[in-house]
Amino acid sequence: MTDGRSTRSRSRSGTLSPRADEVLLELRRAYPSRFGAPTISRVDRAIFRLRYFTDCTRCDFCHDACCWHGVDVDVRNVERILRHAPGLEPEVGLDARDWFVGGFVRDEEFPGGSFTRTRVRHGACVFLSRATRGCLLHSYSLRAGIDYHDLKPMVSALFPITFGDGILHPADEVEAGTLVCAGAGPTLYEGLRDELLYYFGQAFVDELDGLREAAAS
Repeated sequence: MTDGRSTRSRSRSGTLSPRADEVLLELRRAYPSRFGAPTISRVDRAIFRLRYFTDCTRCDFCHDACCWHGVDVDVRNVERILRHAPGLEPEVGLDARDWFVGGFVRDEEFPGGSFTRTRVRHGACVFLSRATRGCLLHSYSLRAGIDYHDLKPMVSALFPITFGDGILHPADEVEAGTLVCAGAGPTLYEGLRDELLYYFGQAFVDELDGLREAAAS
């Protein structure tokens, strides 16, 4: 389970098209997330090959680099976060009106059909804990007895796997070699299997388990 990971943005998958026949695996059916969006119908086989240091809480070299940038947050997730503003504001140290950039971008791949972005303050996402480490939305949820998936953005929870155009694929930082924790540890899929199970269900990970075994043979 990851804690405190965020990313610059949800990657778009258009850059995959020149190699699409080689890297993309067609699923038996399309799988919508538990929120209705996104819906995944293809998977980049690189998620079964590329590796990263999965246990963020034990990392002593990244300095929360993944949280230096804001993260895309769907409109429904924003609403859930703002309902907890009274409890979160003292920890964030910033008025809730300043947690997100202004306005929403229409995108049907996000629950509710649109998303905005967390602000960056003093070189990091507003929800990065300055006192300790990791994501304040995650740690606040654990202390409050809330499922952290209710508050932590999907893009953040799934990083360094992301989605775009119905494709589940590595975040750009992984393949570009700019992700500081890339290269050692479990594969992207192994590290994030539980998160994918939560968002897309048992049938989805069952099919991915089969693809993983085929990719390893």
